[in-house]
Amino acid sequence: MTNPLTKASYEATEAELELMVLDSHHLPEEFRGFRLGREGEMDNDEMAEHGFPGNTGEGFRGLGRITGYHREFVAPPTRRTPPEGSDIAVATVAHLFTDEDSVSGWMSDVFLGQFEENVGKSVGVDQRLESVERVKACGYQSDALGIRAVQSSSKGLLSSTVIDFRVGRILGVAFILTVGDYEREALTNALAGELERQIVRVLLR
Repeated sequence: MTNPLTKASYEATEAELELMVLDSHHLPEEFRGFRLGREGEMDNDEMAEHGFPGNTGEGFRGLGRITGYHREFVAPPTRRTPPEGSDIAVATVAHLFTDEDSVSGWMSDVFLGQFEENVGKSVGVDQRLESVERVKACGYQSDALGIRAVQSSSKGLLSSTVIDFRVGRILGVAFILTVGDYEREALTNALAGELERQIVRVLLR
């Protein structure tokens, strides 16, 4: 029998993705002072442009990705450089795929696979991916993966802790960007857990 959430995900529309990503009042207490940064739809061409070198919009379409919506919040501006260990951005994303198998394939091949394949390589102007390690992603209703990636630039190190999880044919993503070589496993799981609850609320309303 089809899981009710999986069934509901096939009735979800592209317009509903905006309702699934977290707003400021959904964020953990640690981010309540953060301000809205970037948000908007992420079609396959834009996704490829901001991904690892070699990706294309057509390639992502072939993997079953339809579109997505992201919302980011950033730390309040300050005259001083944020100290080591400071969280400077937090974001959630909801992606819509053709089916749940496409989501699972994306998580293992694109999300995890491409991060691990690009360790030690340039990932942008003056940016190098130094390391990737897996972190625990526990308590989700279906597939879930987590990583912590460290990248370097002339300004120093930045760490991204990222959790991907699946709800039917929807991929939810939560990440926290931190100054220095730090992990935010527990906090990112809390953020992703709230994102999963919001996706479920939208699907079952």
